Amino acid sequence: MSAPAAGGPASGKVVCIGLGPGDPELMSLRAHRHLRAADRVAYFRKAGHPGKARLIVEGMIPDQAEEWAMEYPVTTEIPFDSPRYRTLLAEFYDGWAARLAAGAMRGGVVVLCEGDPFFYGSFMHLHARLPAGLVEVVPGIPGMAGCWTATNLPITWGDDVLTVLPATLPEADLGRRIADSDALVVMKVGRNLEKLRRALAGAGRLADAWLVEHGTMRDERVRRLTEVEDKVPYFSIVLVHGRGRRP
Repeated sequence: MSAPAAGGPASGKVVCIGLGPGDPELMSLRAHRHLRAADRVAYFRKAGHPGKARLIVEGMIPDQAEEWAMEYPVTTEIPFDSPRYRTLLAEFYDGWAARLAAGAMRGGVVVLCEGDPFFYGSFMHLHARLPAGLVEVVPGIPGMAGCWTATNLPITWGDDVLTVLPATLPEADLGRRIADSDALVVMKVGRNLEKLRRALAGAGRLADAWLVEHGTMRDERVRRLTEVEDKVPYFSIVLVHGRGRRP
């Protein structure tokens, strides 16, 4: 896919920009250029909250731009595997895909996405519903890269194999994959923390694990997982660094 011409996003497109892990200075030049020229800016958020992606770009959205807050109809209120959850989210994404497509026809829409849009990003559900020729995606530094940098330790060495897991997996699956990994990134921790802690302990990796909350952001917090006793945000990341071939 060719890059847009300098000066703004391609006309007639839905352009999703990856904002990186949280620090606004880690946004790419291309993402910033699209944002500064936007006529319409859409972003996901939980009802009653400003939205993490929107907070990252505070002060960067043009004054004349329309802001479209895409508020999830449900987050953790009901089980994510229930039929009602799936129905509500499907209707939400269907509706917003149609509105974004209409906005693209009126000059273009820029959609904000934390991290990288194609790495556990909500935008992928819209991407699957929009015509391929209507969409442009600007990649961003994934949140996990910001988090392992926050530990000041390399995540992989030599021939280490890195595994990325969602903590929402069943405990047995987590334990099996942890035991078979050299280096590990676990996403979506939140209320899954105790299950993850048991899986790490069972695989003999708990003492090696780090927890990073709000990586690269103003309220960043980095701790050994064994030191954590309080609740943690859903978007916390647990890391286990590789121990492979070193000089």
